[in-house]
Amino acid sequence: MNRLFLPSALLALAALGACSPLSLRPADFSWPIQVVLNVDSKGMASEDRYKFSVNVKELLFEETHDSTDVKGVELRMIRDARGYYFVTGEKFKNVYVFSQGDGALRLETKISVSEKGLNNPAFNQRAPNIQLVSEGEKSVMLTRDGVQQGGK
Repeated sequence: MNRLFLPSALLALAALGACSPLSLRPADFSWPIQVVLNVDSKGMASEDRYKFSVNVKELLFEETHDSTDVKGVELRMIRDARGYYFVTGEKFKNVYVFSQGDGALRLETKISVSEKGLNNPAFNQRAPNIQLVSEGEKSVMLTRDGVQQGGK
């Protein structure tokens, strides 16, 4: 009985090892600079350079409580080295951090950054963090979990 059990156990272990997912590391998913996404009348924002498009109506409703008048809204977006998308816009009080899912962006974190709303916001890559700069506000360093540290 032991003779039959040992080869079967080894085969099962080999099969389990063969099923482990392939992982290519290290990988850097960062975008070197932010992109400015213009929202169309259907609520779609797209970036041709990265072949990226997403419907942002739910995001705009979350931030402004209005998703009817979306044409011409400009969003600022940048991607960090771990692949998280950071999104904000003019007069936004928050930065939204999304992860990529099955044909969707999923909200990971909503970071409160301004009580009065951002004025001319911009993102910068400051690996491993993302820097948010806005007129009249101190710059802040962000991670997917929130504000990392105060800026200048």
